[in-house]
Amino acid sequence: MASSTSAWTPRDVIRWGIIGCGDVTEVKSGPGFQKSTGSKLVAVMRRNAALAEDYAKRHSVPKWYNDADKLINDPEVDAVYIATPPGSHLEYALRVAAAGKPCHVEKPMARNTTECDQMVDAFAKARLPLFVAYYRRAQPRFLQIKSLIDEGALGQVTHIGYQFTDPRHVAQAGALPWRLDAENAGGGFFLDIGSHTLDLLDFFFGALENVSGHAANFASPYDVEDTLAMSFRTPNGIPGTASWNFAGTVRKTEDLFQFTGTKARLTFSTFGNEPLLLDTGDGFVQEFPFTPPQHVAQPLIQTVVDDLRGVGKCPSTGVTALRTTHVMDIVLDSYYGGRQDAFWKRVEKWPGRRK
Repeated sequence: MASSTSAWTPRDVIRWGIIGCGDVTEVKSGPGFQKSTGSKLVAVMRRNAALAEDYAKRHSVPKWYNDADKLINDPEVDAVYIATPPGSHLEYALRVAAAGKPCHVEKPMARNTTECDQMVDAFAKARLPLFVAYYRRAQPRFLQIKSLIDEGALGQVTHIGYQFTDPRHVAQAGALPWRLDAENAGGGFFLDIGSHTLDLLDFFFGALENVSGHAANFASPYDVEDTLAMSFRTPNGIPGTASWNFAGTVRKTEDLFQFTGTKARLTFSTFGNEPLLLDTGDGFVQEFPFTPPQHVAQPLIQTVVDDLRGVGKCPSTGVTALRTTHVMDIVLDSYYGGRQDAFWKRVEKWPGRRK
């Protein structure tokens, strides 16, 4: 239920506006604002007016804009979803908070912890809700994993391991995508892909502690990192390791989570749709199949809408997402020579950058 001190008043239907109606909103998230109970998508914005109008017509959205401020201040827009690259999240979020409206921001939340702190502070001072689109927190597959852990199916978890390997070091023709531009993304593929995995660890076990790590660029034709490794502990002391190699040649992308416990080992992936495997070590492996939703972000969007309507609680907030960004900053700190400032403006001084 909404706090009595909140500036937000719950209502029966939440009318949404989207800033940045690009590819991510076509199937993954955009339809979720139309199909969730108690939710309507009433306006979209994109700097290219023709593309904004096209999106609105194809998705039956009543209004479209090419000016973010007009959407934010539209009296018929109750809440705003920011679906632009991370480099603009802080700017837009601060405008939404100033307009007195709740906000749902794409992940990663921002380029660094400094920006995340500013966002959390702004919404706290405005007494408004701030949510972040780590949508796996609401999918049945990952709720099942959390239940298996919490109900003791693994016994005492004694180790957490994760490995991701993919040959993304192959040179790309033309300009690099925004996900590899630190000014737009805050780093490399780690922020875009690794953030999902780190947020899941936070969801399953709580805020990670004793985090340490190192990043490098061994083979890729861009300035940001392509390889990382880290270690950590959970709040109750479970040790863990994780690595991401975006410059490794494999026949098939490796995406492997293993939670090992005193009774069983649970194996699954962050991005796949294969069954969860619970191996009890006695020759019996239990499978838990998974069918992804048509719009993968819709289950989380429903929790956001329910939270704003005062009938539920969203598990992914600015506070939880800030923790994930903080972990990434620790792992990337030595590569960039610090992450708390506008490091994207001093590329030539990054200690880890390939010369």
